[in-house]
Amino acid sequence: MNRNAILEKTRKGECVYGMFMKLTDPAAVEIAGSTGFDFVILDQEHGPVSTQRLQDLIRAAELSGTCPVVRVPSNAEESILQALDIGAGGVEAPQIRDRECAERMVRYSRFHPKGDRGMCRYVRAARYSGIPGERYFSEANDSVVTIGHVEGMDGIENIESICEVGGLDVVFLGPYDLSQSCGVPGQTSHPKVVEAMSQAVEIAKRNGVVVGTFVESLDDLLRWKKLGVQYIAFSVDVGIFYRACAELINRIRNEEGASLP
Repeated sequence: MNRNAILEKTRKGECVYGMFMKLTDPAAVEIAGSTGFDFVILDQEHGPVSTQRLQDLIRAAELSGTCPVVRVPSNAEESILQALDIGAGGVEAPQIRDRECAERMVRYSRFHPKGDRGMCRYVRAARYSGIPGERYFSEANDSVVTIGHVEGMDGIENIESICEVGGLDVVFLGPYDLSQSCGVPGQTSHPKVVEAMSQAVEIAKRNGVVVGTFVESLDDLLRWKKLGVQYIAFSVDVGIFYRACAELINRIRNEEGASLP
């Protein structure tokens, strides 16, 4: 799925599903895409992936038909620029606290007249100059998915003004950092967290902005989907792999124990 397909599906009211990825082997991304995930979030904030390695992960996403979204390490011009130049389908910037933060992310993500992203057509995103400059600079503006990661109560309190920023495609509510901001660190299902997120979803939807969040269970997925969340990241690759391995070895040991005389 390319970046435009993400926008098209959510604009039609459909949901898109992905996962955060910390593994740096392109095979992990290729597997996720091949199974049908709409997007993968390649994590440069909490993951170890370098910009050089990130290129190969983006290639694997494109090869398998999933949209490569890069969670950049900070809402900084150089971080966003590098991710987009090497072919990211979307950028997810952390710690969007207010309107100014959202405007900065959008501005760094698009060329004039919609922004002031640094211009170079000798990059992978432009097929190393294979796409004519005028066409590349125009089409890039229309196709990039911009995702603002709201992670604290300051962002929740400013959600109305954040959602008014033109060019912001998705507001992503981060339950873990939000739980810390609410004084209940790690308790993502705490009533304080759920209430804050629910209010933010309502305001964002009223302003016509797609809402995203992170979930770790099907119950949570269904709950937030019912409330109108459309961009859903289900868990993290390393956690999924850990749980699968733990379940497998537990089953093996249980079978082994049952077979003893």
